[in-house]
Amino acid sequence: QVLRSVLLFPTIERMAQSPQGKLMTPLLCKLRYVLYMPVYLLSFLPEGVKASLVRFALRGMKTCDESSITTSVNLFSVDCIANILYMASQEMLKVVERDSTTIKQNLKKLIFYYGTGDSWCPQHYYDEIKMDFPDGDIRLCEKGLRHAFVLDASKEMAAMITDWLQDDLTKL
Repeated sequence: QVLRSVLLFPTIERMAQSPQGKLMTPLLCKLRYVLYMPVYLLSFLPEGVKASLVRFALRGMKTCDESSITTSVNLFSVDCIANILYMASQEMLKVVERDSTTIKQNLKKLIFYYGTGDSWCPQHYYDEIKMDFPDGDIRLCEKGLRHAFVLDASKEMAAMITDWLQDDLTKL
């Protein structure tokens, strides 16, 4: 009984051919094991030092909240990194063609939100899906939000989505 599904910066096709995919696929598929040793060594650092390293890495964010810091500290685990990198390598290999059949079957329940500068899902993917599904609710970000919006624009995104879903929410 899904009323609506919102696909934010949807990496649903050609991941390895995207600008970021071209850069990351060799690293994820062939060189990911090289990252295990530095992560293993960093895992021995005290939690406060790990948090400081994360704060330093995220210092350029507009509004990086404490939950992002806390969550990111988990990345100092070899098991966590191994799982992330394996999953990402599989995505590069398996997310190839857009599933247009499923999109067509569910078009009235889907909202797509594409970024203008998203290197995982370039704007021409938006142009193509908009052309293939002209009646779909397919939007292009005009606010300059980035693919990793959760790091600095989660509240703004939540407000937008709530606004989009207002009609659906009143039916509940």
